[in-house]
Amino acid sequence: MGILNATPDSFSDGGTWGTVDRAVAHAEQMLTNGADIIDVGGESSRPGAESVDLDTEVERVIPVIERLAGRCVLSVDTAKPEVAEAAIASGAHIVNDITASLETVAAAGNAGWVAMHMQGEPRTMQKTPTYDNVVREVTDSLRQATERGRAAGVEHLWLDPGIGFGKSTTHNLELLQSIRKLAMVDEKLVVGVSRKRLIGELHSASDRAQDVAGPADRLEGSIVAAVWSWYHSAHIVRVHDVRASVLAAEHCQNMAASGQDGY
Repeated sequence: MGILNATPDSFSDGGTWGTVDRAVAHAEQMLTNGADIIDVGGESSRPGAESVDLDTEVERVIPVIERLAGRCVLSVDTAKPEVAEAAIASGAHIVNDITASLETVAAAGNAGWVAMHMQGEPRTMQKTPTYDNVVREVTDSLRQATERGRAAGVEHLWLDPGIGFGKSTTHNLELLQSIRKLAMVDEKLVVGVSRKRLIGELHSASDRAQDVAGPADRLEGSIVAAVWSWYHSAHIVRVHDVRASVLAAEHCQNMAASGQDGY
């Protein structure tokens, strides 16, 4: 799943693809590089992000989806039911939902639904994330989302543990270590770690640096996290760097097929 941020303030590439032409061209390049799904978002969900009004988000997202409709599998990354409805009507196939609350919209539009776990909301979620057992609590929440989705009539359903959404670095690492367990919640799993602060912290630790590595310096860790997630049973990995991630996954698959030690 290639990330397409049609926003001015996303943490990694905000403003880079801010016009329809630029966004469409970037989507086309990601498809050429091996993306199976393009995930279009018009509202940043980075920690501390402020919400945008409905009209602004629609203006950012819908023209891009209309231009790409019929050319690839499209996902809309939104927390607003109105945006999800408009995106489905314009050609989107999947609702990527950080609130895990849009199951009825997805079902009504015969669209797939990605239900993500988030503790709190983007503006405040990273202030004091607290769990007694993060793996168990996230798993329970995802099971409940599955029940709601099925009750609403969603046919194609994926679950996302929400790496970086109301979790500390320790919480995120525990979830990544438990991908196989999370993938046993009877539904397909989506994992997005690309360029997140967790990767910057791990890079800085390995370099013995005091400052957290910025988004532009998080490629290697992002690829490792994507391949780790895919190899441990994630069905979709959400990434910025499509070509590098696809090549790494193919290399891992080839090594596994060759029967080399350790695979």
